[in-house]
Amino acid sequence: MGQGDLAERGKTARDQDAWICFEDEAGQSLRPPKARTWSRRGHTPVVTVTGKGSGRVSVAGLICLKAGHRTRLIYRMLLYRGRRGEQKGFREVDYARLLDAAHQQLGGPIVLVWDNLTAHRDALMRSLIDSRPWLTVFYLPSYAPELNPTEGVWSHLKRSLGNLAPATLDQLGALIRTRLKRMQYRSSLLDAFVTHTGLTLTNGRQ
Repeated sequence: MGQGDLAERGKTARDQDAWICFEDEAGQSLRPPKARTWSRRGHTPVVTVTGKGSGRVSVAGLICLKAGHRTRLIYRMLLYRGRRGEQKGFREVDYARLLDAAHQQLGGPIVLVWDNLTAHRDALMRSLIDSRPWLTVFYLPSYAPELNPTEGVWSHLKRSLGNLAPATLDQLGALIRTRLKRMQYRSSLLDAFVTHTGLTLTNGRQ
């Protein structure tokens, strides 16, 4: 789905009285993102990284919009500890569970907008989508993260984790969960992520 498709087919969400939900995923290892900080002149701060343990925290999130309602952030988190046979990332059934949870929380139909990841378009995902009559799906054009406001969530999250060095994957997961929960209560911040994409919502019918 291109930017033109959004304009031409924008009546879909309005006519269904649906929420528009933008989905995206991100991940973080135990190595913290680099960030600027304050220090005495000539004394570069050093963050000690344990180097122990492995794994990754994966997060799938939705920014959910509907005219006349506060913007919502809904997410699910997955911890991969590097064990044999352990699930490394989100699969089709995990996306379906996230969407089911969003449908329950939002209480209405969903127009989903996400990228062209293989797991978003394969036969299993299409079957899961077709079995949910309250779900309509559009695809963003390739290489167009600037159109997805959920990218702003990950950027803000990475900055908040800058120079932090959790010792375990559980600690990292707890930090990420805390910061995402804070964002859930800051609808003005979520609105700013939407504004950055240039998207607008309007009330009423034309």
